[in-house]
Amino acid sequence: MEQRRVGSTGLQVSRLGLGTLTWGRDTAPQAAYELLATFVDAGGTLVDTAAAYGAGDAEQILGALMAHEFDREDLVIASKAGFVVRDGERRVDTSARAMLADLDASLERLGTDWIDLWQVHAWGQAPIEETLAAMDTAVTSGRVRYLGLSNFVGWQTAAAATWQRAVTTRTPLASAQVEYSLMTRRAEVEILPAVRAAGLGFFPWSPLGRGVLTGKYRRGTPKDSRAAAEHFAWFVEPYLQPRSRGIVDAVARAADGLGMKPLEVALLWVRDAPGVTAPLLGARSPEQLEECLAVEEMDLPDEIAAALDDVSGGPLASRDGAGRPIEPPMHG
Repeated sequence: MEQRRVGSTGLQVSRLGLGTLTWGRDTAPQAAYELLATFVDAGGTLVDTAAAYGAGDAEQILGALMAHEFDREDLVIASKAGFVVRDGERRVDTSARAMLADLDASLERLGTDWIDLWQVHAWGQAPIEETLAAMDTAVTSGRVRYLGLSNFVGWQTAAAATWQRAVTTRTPLASAQVEYSLMTRRAEVEILPAVRAAGLGFFPWSPLGRGVLTGKYRRGTPKDSRAAAEHFAWFVEPYLQPRSRGIVDAVARAADGLGMKPLEVALLWVRDAPGVTAPLLGARSPEQLEECLAVEEMDLPDEIAAALDDVSGGPLASRDGAGRPIEPPMHG
């Protein structure tokens, strides 16, 4: 699989990443093994997880796989801290105490001495200076190699990146990740400009519109889909509205014309959109993942990408006249 550089850092990752959100709840250890084996066999390196995923179970499973089945050095592990679920409630705690406690617990579950990319999971009530100072401590102690943001809006991204660059002893941020797909392009308004200006890598999550862009909901809700699961129905439902159906239909028409699957068209649009480093795949089975990995040898024609831009929210300002991505500025 082709490798891409993460922003202006020296870190390189596969241009598709493997997400682990469902590991431990909807994805059993054996299925997780099959997913990771499929991903690694295809040349994938980036595996994204979090202390909050499955209340730590996702990291625990990944750690067991690295201990017995996979070489730690072959993987780029990205994890997150500062967000937990306690007593059924979601809580954000980005204080230095919570961040560093989450880090130590993640390292123990993962069975590793370091995390390649450590991200703050969400903007919290603690001063951002405190959160970032804790993250600097993680780097200087050798427990973390690169730092990133997750689910920050544009001004928060810019504020954090600027703070880290203001003093040479601080570790510049490497990346940001938020939801981004043909179904939700809000990131283009402020987040992607901030990412470009700061020289950050960008990791879109839910690049297939929470599964809706695969077309599997066009004739109802499959029994084995996320929308049919009580704990995931709320997550998918917003993308089952009339406007969303228009985008799904456009992707399906493009796929028919190209001899591709809707999944392939939607994923290619995100993978090669301006500023994107690697979309994060949330496949729940090896078969689903193999469908996604099949796009490695594919490209989306410029005119189709531009047409999908128009249908899903308007032209991408960061494409040139032919529809090709414009490279973001690189900061040294």
